[in-house]
Parts: sequence; C-alpha cells; structure tokens
Amino acid sequence: MAFGRFLLFLVGGALAAQTSDNDWPAYGRDPGGTKFSPLKQINRDNVNKLQAAWTFRTGDMFDPKKVHKQPAHEATPLFVDETLYLSTPFGQVIALDPEHGTKLWSYDAKVDLQGNYGDFASRGVSTWVDPTRKASDPCRRRIFVAPIDARLIALDAATGKTCGDFGDNGQINLVPGLKRGPRYLGEYEETSPPAILNGLVIVGSAIADNSRAEAPTGEVRAFDARTGKLRWTWHPIVDTAHVGAANAWSLISVDPERNLIFIPTGSPSPDYYGGLRKGDDRHANSVVALRGDTGEVVWSFQTVHHDLWDYDVAAQPVLFMSGKRAAVAVGSKTGNLFLLDRETGKPLFGVEERAAPKSDVPGEESSPTQPFPVLPKPLTPPKFEVWGKTDADRKWCEDQIRGLRYEGIFTPPSINGSLVFPGNIGGIAWSGE
Repeated sequence: MAFGRFLLFLVGGALAAQTSDNDWPAYGRDPGGTKFSPLKQINRDNVNKLQAAWTFRTGDMFDPKKVHKQPAHEATPLFVDETLYLSTPFGQVIALDPEHGTKLWSYDAKVDLQGNYGDFASRGVSTWVDPTRKASDPCRRRIFVAPIDARLIALDAATGKTCGDFGDNGQINLVPGLKRGPRYLGEYEETSPPAILNGLVIVGSAIADNSRAEAPTGEVRAFDARTGKLRWTWHPIVDTAHVGAANAWSLISVDPERNLIFIPTGSPSPDYYGGLRKGDDRHANSVVALRGDTGEVVWSFQTVHHDLWDYDVAAQPVLFMSGKRAAVAVGSKTGNLFLLDRETGKPLFGVEERAAPKSDVPGEESSPTQPFPVLPKPLTPPKFEVWGKTDADRKWCEDQIRGLRYEGIFTPPSINGSLVFPGNIGGIAWSGE
C-alpha cells in the first residue's frame, strides 16, 4: 500500500508562507538548526482552526516481499523560490506547488530496495545557489539529496534534472575512499540531508554499528558544491584497526560567520562491548567543531566516555545566543543537554565528572566517570520507576526486571543482564525531542 504522503495546513484559507522572506531553506530553517519561524499568522488563538488545504501522495509503496524493512518518511520539506522540495526513503525528490500541492517535477534516484538498510529513512534535501550563475542558467539553484544507498546527487531546482558538472554526471558514490567500507549494501547509508557552508556540501553517514567491531569508518567529507570535487575528509576515529563508526548520522549544523561546522557523532562499534577499543574513544559521542575550509578540529566535547549503551549525539546541535555569547546546545540520548561556548567548546555553566558503575564483563574497561551538566537539569527522569495501570500490571513489570543489574544511568551491560535507562532510542531523540 502507499505509505508516503505530505499535508499542508491553512488558516482562514490563506497559506502561512507566501513570500521569499518566509523561506525555510534548511532542515532546521537556518544553518544552526533553531527551527524558529518569524511567522505570526498561526498563533495560540487560531492554531485550533487549522484545516487541511491539500494532501500529496508520494507514490512510494511498501511491499514486505520486495523491501527488507519498512521505511520511515521523516523529511522536513524546504520552501524556497515559492516551491516546496522534499525527499522520500525510496530515493525520490519531489518539487511541489505549495498553493495547490501539485507536482512540478520529480526525480527518482533508483535506490536498490533490496539493501539491508538498518535505518531506512530520509530526512530531506539541502539547497545551494551558485552565485556565479544567472537566474536563467541551469543549476543556479541546486537541490542536494543523499539517498539511503550512500550517494550524493545534485539536481537543478527548476527542472529536477541532474547537474552534469557535479561529480560523475550529477552524482558521487560515497563508498569509495572510506578507510574501511561496508560488507553489504545497507551497512553504510545516508539518512540526513547534507550541510551547506560557503560553497561546500558536507556529508556524514549512517552505519550499522552493532553488527561487527570493524564496522565501516565514519568519515565526514566536504565536496565542492559546484564540481563535486573532494575538498577534505575528517576521521572521527584515528586508530581504526578494531573499531569503526563514531559517525555523524544526524543533522550537521554550520556557522557561516565563524566558518565552523558542528558535527554530532555517534557511538563507536560495536555498541555494547568496548573490550577492543580501550579508553574514552575520543570524538565518538561528541560534538566536534571543524574549521569549514579545511576540516581541521577546532574543539571537541564528549558527552559519553567509552560508550556501552549506544548513546549517540542524535539531535542536531542548535546554535543560539546566550546574551552576547555565541553558544551551541548539544543533546545526548542520555537526556543530558550540554550548553557550550560556540568558539571554544567550554561549558557555559560547568560540567561535573561523576563516578560511574564499573563493568563486570571480562575484558571490558568501563569509564570510571561520566560527564553531567551542572545546568540545565536532565530532560529525562533521574531514575527508572516501575509503573502500571493496575497492581497486576505493576507486579508483572517488577517480575520482568527483578534480578537485572541497575545502578542508575550508565549501568553497564552485564553477564546476567542490565536494566538500561534511558534506552538506546534516547532521552533526546534525533528530532531534538
């Protein structure tokens, strides 16, 4: 059956966004991911009056006989040049008339749907305007999409045709050039739209990081937005002999004024055992600030040391101002929110290293401490509590967890089983919620 659809809502019959001043040109609206809209037409007084203006169906069809895993439609459409642009997990890019929801053009990346994609999702596209081209020139505005099968594709925003001067006739295969590549189609993916900074297109990757210790490496790469030429590569893990991943699968933020890129990284491989990767696994589970034109590390802040829980930095780093101080907010799956100086990575309100439970797994050396922000307080409850609608429900839950090791957050995996809270879906999910 068809699963992909996109809806637009209106208030009083008028579209909420009609002028170029009201554009939504990036996943989080601005390069820093604030998701803040200055529009005031929809407010607390009339939000309950929203009505569906139109519905557009993408045509994507999920057939369990043909597709390994059900995909997730997670795209936030862009609104630029009076046009909506969105992507689908199956590799479609679609341009819509925002007034009526009619399709202006579509592009099919022809993704191989038989791949074993662990996170079968697409979170949208990115856009860039070539300042050297006239408004009537082809590919003056480009739409970049990174489909699930690990490619980077440049499209003409006006027509949906590939930009032939980019990469190999409009696209780049992102698998070649990795320190260690995938063993199968789907072990190395792209799920989030690229970041754009000063004529560069920056991509991370999504990696199946719990299938083997030597998972694919999690390079972040910058390509020339016009030609597709590789400009730089940054490796989050230096010693990749027995470890991979630490990749940036979520949304990357940029600060054009300071020429900085903020990379949210995930856990190193494998997720729940670190006996082959002694130490803190520096740059994994971190936000890393890179110099935009070179990929050089400016600073790095780690939210979890020697991760044993799959506690990625899942949400896009959010750039904001704390008074006159440029800052970045970094949310971890732990439920902790770290507020850092944007230029130095120093905490705004302090971070404490607190003692953490010790692993009892042979060969494992868990970190003796873990970081906790002084402020703000955790966004998840500090302790797991059993809940049930009835006494019988509550007793059933208690019976299920009885005998499991639990010493609060950062209880390590154990031989007899551990209760982990928050779980690996996260106290703060990829959407920042």
